[in-house]
Amino acid sequence: MRVLTDVVDLLACPLCAGALRFADGSLRCPHGHSFDIARQGYVNLLAGNAKPGTADTADMVQARSDFLGAGHYAPLTAAIADRCHGTVVDAGAGTGHYLAAAMGACEVGLALDISKFAARRAVRAHSRIGVVVADLWQDLPVRSAVADVVLNVFAPRNGPEFRRVVTGSGTVVVVTPTPGHLASLVQRLGLVSVDARKESRVADSLSGAFTLAEREVLEIPLALTPGEVMTLVGMGPSARHLSPAVLTERIAALGTRIETSASVNVSSYNPVLAS
Repeated sequence: MRVLTDVVDLLACPLCAGALRFADGSLRCPHGHSFDIARQGYVNLLAGNAKPGTADTADMVQARSDFLGAGHYAPLTAAIADRCHGTVVDAGAGTGHYLAAAMGACEVGLALDISKFAARRAVRAHSRIGVVVADLWQDLPVRSAVADVVLNVFAPRNGPEFRRVVTGSGTVVVVTPTPGHLASLVQRLGLVSVDARKESRVADSLSGAFTLAEREVLEIPLALTPGEVMTLVGMGPSARHLSPAVLTERIAALGTRIETSASVNVSSYNPVLAS
C-alpha cells in the first residue's frame, strides 16, 4: 500500500477509466469498481477479457531474476537508466530490474506486467516502484499524459496506448533483440530465433503515433557456465519449447565455458504531436 501511494494518481479503472483512490484496503473508482490490493503490495487491474496465458511463469521469473541479478546485462541496464527521468511507466516490467536501476534519476516508477509472479518480484525491486498486473494488449489502466518515459524492454508494444499515456514532450524507450542476439546459442541449442523483420514490425506498431529519434545497437559479450546458459534460456520464450532434459543434453555438449553475445537495439521514440 505504501508503494502504491506513490503511483495511485497515475492509475485508472480498467473497466471505466475512472480515477482510482484508496478505500478500505482496495482501490476504487467513482463508479464503484473495486480492486483488492494483494498482500505483497501490488494490485491486479486486469480487465475481464484479459488472457494471461502467455504470462511469465514462476520459474521464468526466477531465472530472469537470477540472470539479471548476476550483472550479465549490466551495459543494457545502464543504457536504459540513462534514458529514464521523471515519471516512468515500465510496460512489461518483468522483475522490475531495469526500472529499479533507473529510479535514481526518476521521481515515480510504475511497473506493469501481466504475470502475477513478476509482480510479486517487482514489488521487492525498489521501495519507490508501484506495481500493477495489467495486459499490455488492452487499454492500459493508466491516466492520459502522465508519463515522461514509457519503457518497453523485450515486451509487447501498444502504440496507441503508449501515445495516450506519455506526455507530449515524453519518450518511449524500446529495447528489442537484433537478429544476431545470442546467435551461436540459437543455432546450437535450437532456440527461438529473432524475426529478421523485428525492427520493421516495431516501427509499424508505433507508426503514426511516434517517430524514431535515436537508436543504439548494444553488443554485450558473454562468457557463461552451463548453468548460466540454462538460466538464460529459462528466462525467455525458448523455455516454453524445449524440455529440460533435451536442453541439458545440448548445453553439456558446448563445454564448460560458453561464449556468445547479446545484441539489442535501444531505440527512443518521440510522440507525434497533433497539428
